[in-house]
Amino acid sequence: MPTAILTGQPVPGSSIEDDLRSLGFDVRSATDVAGTETLLAESPCDERVALVDARFVGHLHALRLGLTDPRFPLAAVPGAVTAQPDAGRTALTRVLAREISTDADAPTGLGKAASASAVAVDSLADRVALALEADGADVHRPELGSLTAAVPADPQARNEARQAVAAVDDEAVRLKSAVKSRDGFFTTFCVSPYSRYLARWCARRGLTPNQVTTASLLTALIAAGCAATGTRGGFVLAGVLLLVSFVLDCTDGQLARYSLQYSTLGAWLDATFDRAKEYAYYAGLALGAARGGDDVWALALGAMILQTCRHVVDFSFNEANHDATANTSPTAALSDRLDSVGWTVWVRRMIVLPIGERWALIAVLTAFTTPRVTFTVLLIGCGFAATYTTAGRVLRSLTRTAQRTERAAQALEDLADSGPLAELVARIPGRTAGGSRLLLALEGAAVLIFAVWVCSYGSPIPVALTVLYVLCAGSAVALPLTGRLDWLVPPVFRVAEYGTVLLLAGKAEVNGALPAAFGLVAAVAYHHYDTVYRIRGNAGAPPRWLVRASGGHEGRTLVVVVLAALLSASQFVVALTVLAVAVALLVLAESIRYWVTAHQGGAPAVHDEGEPA
Repeated sequence: MPTAILTGQPVPGSSIEDDLRSLGFDVRSATDVAGTETLLAESPCDERVALVDARFVGHLHALRLGLTDPRFPLAAVPGAVTAQPDAGRTALTRVLAREISTDADAPTGLGKAASASAVAVDSLADRVALALEADGADVHRPELGSLTAAVPADPQARNEARQAVAAVDDEAVRLKSAVKSRDGFFTTFCVSPYSRYLARWCARRGLTPNQVTTASLLTALIAAGCAATGTRGGFVLAGVLLLVSFVLDCTDGQLARYSLQYSTLGAWLDATFDRAKEYAYYAGLALGAARGGDDVWALALGAMILQTCRHVVDFSFNEANHDATANTSPTAALSDRLDSVGWTVWVRRMIVLPIGERWALIAVLTAFTTPRVTFTVLLIGCGFAATYTTAGRVLRSLTRTAQRTERAAQALEDLADSGPLAELVARIPGRTAGGSRLLLALEGAAVLIFAVWVCSYGSPIPVALTVLYVLCAGSAVALPLTGRLDWLVPPVFRVAEYGTVLLLAGKAEVNGALPAAFGLVAAVAYHHYDTVYRIRGNAGAPPRWLVRASGGHEGRTLVVVVLAALLSASQFVVALTVLAVAVALLVLAESIRYWVTAHQGGAPAVHDEGEPA
């Protein structure tokens, strides 16, 4: 159990002890710095510890935000500071020890760090927080907004603080803050107004975000099963269940924000299950269409490829630019000005088809039309959205003055997913990219896609041109991806690999080829998404042995092309299936091992508040 140490003289009528106990703290009291240090040493080393001024007056949710958020090793609000085990706890112990040694030198009882502050501080918790910041520690201070957190200096100030607490309903603030600050139109106006109350209902019954995430996955899988029946009733039920799944998907994040139940494992489950739900639903629709005599597997695979490549564009651009210096652009300035006009914000959020709008569109089309119409409209909508977002980001990059960091270049290299063949090419003297890395990648991908497209199945010509693609891919990543448009290199590689699999499976013209290709692309896409989530969690890319064992994008592409040249169409289906299973088992086993181990090892909790996927 975490420990909260109340410091200073208690105030009659204060509810601070009850508030801290309601947050799960074991409350102890100390009247001076030496007593505080003793209680700190006696508290469990593997638990969170908090120093709270006994005179604290404020909202319970202000304390919750300041003392229970698992994402931050150190955090503080006025009158309270907290530290998690390991680095945060060590820093807190060091500063507290220094307070004892400097207390005698400060007549007012202030430590040196506090004495140097422009604000007079007589609260031990605040002095410690200031000293931690003076030492260079990253102390998180949550935005409290209308919430109150204060250490009143006299009865009049205490009375005013209590009146401020009574004037604001912190439960209403808590519910409002449970909703993501930046979300799509459908989510904001059609789901969040009631899903936040569902999140509170779940919190009061002890449900966790991971349990709600799992319920959302199961609901989507049932929806996919209903779509696979191929009946009108099945399609209608599938559309309804898909919307229910999305409501639960919103609820899990709102529950995490409402109860501050963030975790490394939860962030991974939420992100990966979103992709699993959507792509499983595509497969269910394709199976349902097949039962009705319509083969739409090519459209389903095309929709999955388009959506995955859109995400890679988003991830690559954001990773390339999020910490770039001198990061200015006239295009970005224009975008910011448009954001000041309310209606343009919502139009721009809707036309990019974020997950809420996309799933609502899929659900309605499933219920009232056919799978072919659903996929056709989805491809047109996502194609327009991809063109709009990519064009805007290209324009920003061309007009932006920015210097990319080594971290950004490393992230792009990791997202490229280059395997042993590309590594070998990059080491060949004279193969380093002297010109544009993007042009090399584009040339190789264009030649490969064109060859696979125009040549008949079984032709050996694509094999030779795939070797050229490998040479271009290896040369493109021989030097750091620091150019203005080099963030497009990973998406180009995705288009080349996924597009090759789609075209070859389509040209095989045998039953099972496209479903097998769908499985292979899904397995590889999971690996690429997993790479993104590791980078976002500051965990780096997957281990090199996994990338090498899975062949890298160029190795897998070469293997698929060679298999198509050597095997009959029916044998090619079997080979694609085996390859899909092998890749899936390899990347899933390593991914599950990593994320579960990270969660059990107490890795810092993460929670993505970025663009809707």
